[in-house]
Order: sequence, then C-alpha cells, then structure tokens
Amino acid sequence: MTIALVVKVHDGLVLASDSATTLTMSFGGASAVANIYNNANKVFNLYKGLPVGAMTWGLGSIGPASIATLAKDLRRRFTGNDPSFADWKLDPENYLVSDVAARAREFLNDGRYEVVEAEAAAQGQPAPYLGFLVAGYSSGADQPEAYVIELGENGSPDIATVVPDEAGAAWWGQPDAIARILNGMSIAFPDALVNRGLVSTAADAAAIYGAVREELNPQMVTAAMPIQDAIDLAEFLVHATIQVVRFSPGNPTVGGPIEIATISKHEDFKWVRRKHFFETRLNPLNGAS
Repeated sequence: MTIALVVKVHDGLVLASDSATTLTMSFGGASAVANIYNNANKVFNLYKGLPVGAMTWGLGSIGPASIATLAKDLRRRFTGNDPSFADWKLDPENYLVSDVAARAREFLNDGRYEVVEAEAAAQGQPAPYLGFLVAGYSSGADQPEAYVIELGENGSPDIATVVPDEAGAAWWGQPDAIARILNGMSIAFPDALVNRGLVSTAADAAAIYGAVREELNPQMVTAAMPIQDAIDLAEFLVHATIQVVRFSPGNPTVGGPIEIATISKHEDFKWVRRKHFFETRLNPLNGAS
C-alpha cells in the first residue's frame, strides 16, 4: 500500500508520496505480507524542462521492471531518445497533458499490463490494481491539469480528470487519515450508517456523507495558497498518514522517506524532497534522475 497525494492551487501542483512498497507471497494458498521495503520511487519527472510529472500507487512492478523504471522508459519516448518510437516525442510548444496521459496509459497497458491481466485471468484471480497520475501544464496553458489512469481490479478503461476545480486535493492508497483531516470524517462513515441500520441503502449513505462533508468542509486547500504552503500541507498530510498507519494494528504499509515535487508554469517540474540510492556528491545529476 501507499499514500499518493496531489494538491492543486493557483501557483501549480504538488505531488507527494511515501516510499513503502509491500511484498506479498502465497503461504498455504493464502496471501500474506512477506516484507515491506521503504525505498520505492513513486513520483516522476516525465520530461526534463517541461511542467509535466507523474505519480504511482498500487502495483509496484510489471514483469521484471518496476513502475519507476517504466516511467523512465516512457520519458525516453517523450523526449525523443527512443528511436523506435520517434513519433512519441513531445513538441514543447504544442502538447496537451491529456494526450500525455493517453500515451502513458497505452505504454503501461499494451504488451505490459495486459500480460499481467491475462496471467491473472488464467489463474482465476483478479488482476492487481495499478494507479498512475499524469499532471502538469499543457503548452501555453494558465492552469494545470491532472489525470488518473487505473488498470486492473476496480479500475476504469477511461482516463479520469481529478481536481477539476481551481483548487483542491486528491489522494490514493490508504486514504482514511487524509479523509478525516480534509473531509472531517472517515471514509468508513457511509458503511457505518448502513451497518447500523440508520439508512437503508448505500446510495442514501453516500448522499449523507457528501452533505456532511460539505457542511464540515475545513477549506484547508484554497486557490490563493502559495506553493510553499501547499508543499507544507502535502508533507503534513503524508506524514500524518504514515503516523496513523504506524500506530494502527497491522503491518506499517505506509512509510519511508517522503518525496515531494512541484509542477508550476514557469519553474516546470522541481524536486522539493527526494531520495537517492547513490551519493549525489560523487555522481553529477546532469545525466541522472
């Protein structure tokens, strides 16, 4: 599991995530957590020098490649460094983030995730879920956009727009801690209403949840919030999730270093906080990422 968060304000977007990835194995026919690693990479720059980035949650790898490695392969195509896919190269003066998202879905699915899906179907198992966010500014645009790609169980064949308003936040993975802070209540509230017999249908419970959320709305994310404050809020929300999971029963499936990046119209994609497995002092970054 994980926590992946995007915050949108007038100044741009903030992408933030933890670094935990969970290894599950089958023991006696039952799936169980075998290990938790705390150094996975979940936030990516999709084109150096352009305001376009990505973030992932769910499935950590497809075949022998991690999603982080695949994101860098995708970046090679977008920057024109993969001669086999020269037509994927982005024109910095004429591109749409929605088209980047569509290409990303094609890249992840065709010949990659569809193989995982077929293998799962052959075993009578649901396909594992993969979430992938593509976000940034289309060429010449004044406002950023964010799109979610979902593959596998409970996924959608369509690319969905998230945070369509001028300001707001969206989050995935283990969402309850952030939901309690930003919405004023747990995501389990609708189920609790049904289970207690306070409403008769899930639709009624969802309607009540929406009404209460609107009433309690703490308005933590505002359009006028400076990007530094959006960064601070994103870090707080990811850290809060890590601590809630840490002190809750079960495996600490959210954790490790917090990674944060911003995407703004004039500063493009910028790292605010990230980890390296190598010593940056000994390895100049002009050719690495």
